Amino acid sequence: MQAIQVKPRALERRRHQRVKVALLGRFMLENRQEYPCQTVDMSPGGLALYAPVRGRVGERVVIYLEHLGRVEGVVVRDFERGFAVSLSATKRKQDKLASQLTWLANRHELGLPEDRRHERITPRLTGAIMRLGDGQEFGVRIIDVSLSGAAISTTVRPALGSPVTIGATHGKVVRHFEGGIAIEFSRSLNDCAFDENVQL
Repeated sequence: MQAIQVKPRALERRRHQRVKVALLGRFMLENRQEYPCQTVDMSPGGLALYAPVRGRVGERVVIYLEHLGRVEGVVVRDFERGFAVSLSATKRKQDKLASQLTWLANRHELGLPEDRRHERITPRLTGAIMRLGDGQEFGVRIIDVSLSGAAISTTVRPALGSPVTIGATHGKVVRHFEGGIAIEFSRSLNDCAFDENVQL
């Protein structure tokens, strides 16, 4: 008599809601070989990838994704066209991923084009002070930034069009989304100094 294999109900065990996002990237297995990949869905605690090569269950993997940068974890299962990874991340990193995923999930509802005017990156230093037009100041977290604007994680929701200053950079609020706001800068940032070390 053939034994019936019952796969664990992974969905029921997840602590984080997964977001369907198609992000391009590359990953490196323990043998140091790199391969291209694309996310199927992702949460702060795990992700599923389409990939030409599948990692072994239990194998450590390092993944570099557009908009999100480097994440790492362990392969927990495979499927026909790829595999799933349980991410190893600190609480701070998980919070940051949650904000970034919220932004990515909302960009379709916001009507943002896929090919934004400028590439967006996540700065190394994400903490910042946001100052409103009336002088009030709030601590915020930068989700990502481009030469022309930034997505900010904050519970404060200034009116659309209102002036704000992030660090030393002036701009105005152009969108609200769940968990934050989008800022358009008054003047574009300097292209020469635009990398992960950028400070607003």
